[in-house]
Formats: sequence, structure tokens, C-alpha cells
Amino acid sequence: MPQPKKKAYEVIVDQIREYFLNGELQPGEKLPTERELASRFNVSRTSVREALRKLEIKGIIEIKQGSGSFIRTPEYHSLGEELSSTIIKTEKKLIYEMLELRQALEVECAFLASRRATSEDLERIGKALEMMDQVKNDVELGIQADLSFHINIVLASHNSIFLQLFQTLSEHMQDTIRVTRRQRLNDPERTQETIDEHKEIFLAIAAGDANQAKQLMEKHITQIRRELTESLLSPIGEQHD
Repeated sequence: MPQPKKKAYEVIVDQIREYFLNGELQPGEKLPTERELASRFNVSRTSVREALRKLEIKGIIEIKQGSGSFIRTPEYHSLGEELSSTIIKTEKKLIYEMLELRQALEVECAFLASRRATSEDLERIGKALEMMDQVKNDVELGIQADLSFHINIVLASHNSIFLQLFQTLSEHMQDTIRVTRRQRLNDPERTQETIDEHKEIFLAIAAGDANQAKQLMEKHITQIRRELTESLLSPIGEQHD
């Protein structure tokens, strides 16, 4: 059954949301004038005004008489509950997609590293593991050590395509590690368990046990996804304590 066609103002509302999520509109930034929006979307100014009223009611924009319409900044309204929900959903999707990619990429890299790692490779992975333990109470340094551990396993796979892909996605990888570590390390007991999981992977690679390394890496990422799913089912307020 075909979906009912959206009204003109609904199209504008959706597009302004998309502009924000794409970074084309920033908090505090002024929207184009009614005339410009009407021309851009090929609609009447009446439709534009209706869209702006809807956005204001939802707390997404602030209309200042004589000045124009502005994207609300976080200190005024946290961009509105609906927009915040949209952003959270977008972040969740990206995190899950990145974890899917990590599962496909890193499981195979752990397998290959077990067969191809040199003594220098093993030393780098071991040092990253030691650093994770040393900086476990420092969030940002912990993220860097965690990222280094995983990058060095990819390096040890000696597959140049895997390495290029991983380097290209390293920024997204870092963001994913930041979110997943925050969820995992809310419980102090999980800190040591996380380090132990990485240690088991390292020991399997160092021992040349390719199947064990592969299974442990898959278990590690699967567990992260499970814990992340559980945390996202918690009330919104608990997620952002």
C-alpha cells in the first residue's frame, strides 16, 4: 500500500533535520529567510511559515522577531527532544554498522596475525596491551591504547588492503571505541575484564593459535554489541548520566 504523500511543510521539516545531521546547519546558525526557503523547496511562503512553526513547537528552532529563525543551541533546549532522539538513533546505527565492519575485518586479521606476526608485531601489540592496563583510569588515553592494540593486530596480518581500510576508518573506529568503552567501563569490575579479554586475544596470537584468536576476537566484539544493546534499552536519562 503506497504511503500518503507528505505535505509541503513536512518535507521542509524533514529536510532541515537532515541539514543539521549532515553538519550543514550548526547550533545557533540562522536559517535562510522565508523567501529563500520557499524558493529552495519550490513551495509557498505559507508552507514555509507552517514548517517553521512546527520546528519551533518541537524545540528545534527559535524564531526571533525581526532577526529570523535560528537552530537552538544545547544550552537553550538540547536541540529539542525529537531532534535529539533522531541524533541518538543515527549514532546507534553508525555504531552498530561499525561493529559489523569490525567483526568482519578484525576477526580475520586476528586469524592472519596468528600465522604471520613477527616478533616486532608481537612486541607492538604487547606494548599496547600494557598501556591499556597502565592508563585504565584515563578515558582518552585508554581509548588511544585500545585503538593501538587493534591497529597493531591489523598491521600484524600483513594484508595491505585491510590496513588501508582500517586507517581510512580510524576516526570512526576511535568514536566507536569511545562509546563502547564508556558503556563497558561504567562498572569498575568490567575494566579488568576488558583488559583480560584483550590479553587472551594477544596470547592466542602470540601462540600462533589462529582458530583460538579468531574465536576470541569474534567473542569480544559480539560481547560489546550485546552490552551496547542492553545499555541502549535503558531509559534515556540513565544513558546520559
